[in-house]
Amino acid sequence: MVKNVGTVDKVIRLVLVVVVVILYATKAISGTAAIIVGIIALMLLLTSIVSYCPLYSVIKVSTRKKEKTE
Repeated sequence: MVKNVGTVDKVIRLVLVVVVVILYATKAISGTAAIIVGIIALMLLLTSIVSYCPLYSVIKVSTRKKEKTE
């Protein structure tokens, strides 16, 4: 599994997760919407932790900077 999620991408994903947690904690979202948004937030959290996004692999995208080889 090649890492394909860059630092900026990770930060954006984590900020979105925090927003979802706040919305859920303040009961701004509930019911089916909360479940769907919660699942999406969980996927964002997991992909940011492992630095790998399966969707990026399918569409052959990477937000990770290329390492310099000397």
